[in-house]
Amino acid sequence: MSFRKASIAVFILLIISLLSIAAMDLWVSYQAKDRIYASIDDTPSRHIGLVLGTSKYIGKTLNPFYTYRIEAAQRLYLNDKVDVLLLSGDNAHRSYNEPWTMKRDMLKAGIPDDRIFLDYAGFRTLDSIVRAKKVFDADEFTLVTQAFHCERALFIADFYEIDAICLAVPSPKGLAGLKIRAREILARVKAVLDIYILNEQPKFLGPKETIPTETLSSPE
Repeated sequence: MSFRKASIAVFILLIISLLSIAAMDLWVSYQAKDRIYASIDDTPSRHIGLVLGTSKYIGKTLNPFYTYRIEAAQRLYLNDKVDVLLLSGDNAHRSYNEPWTMKRDMLKAGIPDDRIFLDYAGFRTLDSIVRAKKVFDADEFTLVTQAFHCERALFIADFYEIDAICLAVPSPKGLAGLKIRAREILARVKAVLDIYILNEQPKFLGPKETIPTETLSSPE
């Protein structure tokens, strides 16, 4: 094969790859378009609110991703939009425990202990979504995360036949927002491959921890 033909073949392959990536990105966005809400008032009521974890601090600086998610989840509960909160995140080691960190902030906001459930094995979005159904018996819930993350989380939930909606909290703007959006495109490609090609499953499942449909205490 001549250099010219090889160059054309590489160029065509590159174009096909870029178009495939763009198609997957648009697919993930499109399927979630009617299930994302921007305000507490507009968000339908659900029994369970699933909060996707992230670190509270970046270095010594408070992580805005974390702050927005926690504040929104607290408001969902306090406005009777959810009855209980499932806090899902990474518990990699003793000094890093996303679910317990989130729980402390929920308790400080006055949310009763029996209204809070912890998923310590939410290592990534797929783990959090699938474990919510298979471990906690949650077939429907309201997700709490940033809008771009909502779309991917709902894409995964849809595949697993979970009736999920999402409250979208603010995302960074400007250059930081563009960098995050670029990473999200790659994350979406991986999500499609994980679900439809690789059949990826959560790292851990473990025994059932069913969230009761009725809780012990009454909302204040």
